[in-house]
Amino acid sequence: MFLPVNDLLVHCVVEGPAEAPPLLLLHSIGTTLHVWDPQVAALTRRYRVIRPDLRGHGLTSVTPGEYSMEMLARDALALLDALGIARAHIGGASLGACVALRMAALAPERAASLILIGGALEYPDAATWQERIGAVLREGTGVLADAVMPRWVAHPEAPEGLGLRAMLLRTDRVGYAGAAAALRDLTPADMPARLPQPALLLQGETDPAAPLAATQALQARFAAATLRVLPGVQHIVNHEAAAAVSEAMLAHLDGQARRAADLPPADLLEAGLEVRRAVLGAAHVARASAAATAFDQPFQDYITRNVWGQIWTRPGLPRHTRSLLTLAMMAALARHEEFVLHVRATRQTGVTPEELSEVLLQVGAYAGVPVANHALKLARQTYAQMREEAAAGA
Repeated sequence: MFLPVNDLLVHCVVEGPAEAPPLLLLHSIGTTLHVWDPQVAALTRRYRVIRPDLRGHGLTSVTPGEYSMEMLARDALALLDALGIARAHIGGASLGACVALRMAALAPERAASLILIGGALEYPDAATWQERIGAVLREGTGVLADAVMPRWVAHPEAPEGLGLRAMLLRTDRVGYAGAAAALRDLTPADMPARLPQPALLLQGETDPAAPLAATQALQARFAAATLRVLPGVQHIVNHEAAAAVSEAMLAHLDGQARRAADLPPADLLEAGLEVRRAVLGAAHVARASAAATAFDQPFQDYITRNVWGQIWTRPGLPRHTRSLLTLAMMAALARHEEFVLHVRATRQTGVTPEELSEVLLQVGAYAGVPVANHALKLARQTYAQMREEAAAGA
């Protein structure tokens, strides 16, 4: 989609369940939103992933002149505003990590947590950045490719390396130079002495752009930050160690969303309401709450606190997996009303019709053909109703 933001037309892709927790992902200099392609399939199953092209990159507007980190951060905050998102987890790679940090400093209440890949408080030295700016403005980004690619990935000749090279070569020279100025001017003094947001820092073991000492200096600015060093990889670690990065990101995000198991009872109720809305949809929960009476309100509180607040928030299983398990159990036990409710919830949990079909085959094998057959019938009817509702809403 394209959205007017500040003085830009911003290109971004939004994927994942509409009611899921939002995750903003910001790319590195000389790349595009596609730098996150290796993580998208895993993340969008249970998070609402927003990937913009930054100012001067990809299909977003190119504006002349030098950019600042604050400018890029305010672009991203305005994008969240345009999407109606008050608070999000924010992930960034290299330049994107610096933008995420500045967002957290400018508007700490907007950042639920941070995931920073190849992040640093500064990328010395300014003279080198200035040389790059001059060369790119004269000759285009191709002048950098041979020198930059071995810094980005250990194997530039591999398909992923060639893909990153293609992104760099397609980056507008004015856009690259503008973003490079923001990195040139970056200093540790621009950041608060202490950042309150929980953070995950991912570091390439052989990263020449953000070596371990730089990442450790960044870690020291956080009240709570986990640093994970990925062996044998350079700067763009989410391409070189794609599976490990996806796993680490999900572990961090799920851990943030599911700390409610250790919360006091009052907070368990609120945590349960939050995850219940995320799974079943805010509209359904609002209707159920409005319909509650003095007779059944204690039971509503019980299931919200103990089932949604203590079980669905636990970090041991992804929400997508809990959804599949619930569907299987409701089908096997012939709990038809609950089964239909959780089929409808797949809009939020990311379970696909193909996955549910496989689950019901398993139910037929282990719990009996009649219950699986009836569940298939209910699922077909529910999917048809959901399509009709979506068409009417459109």
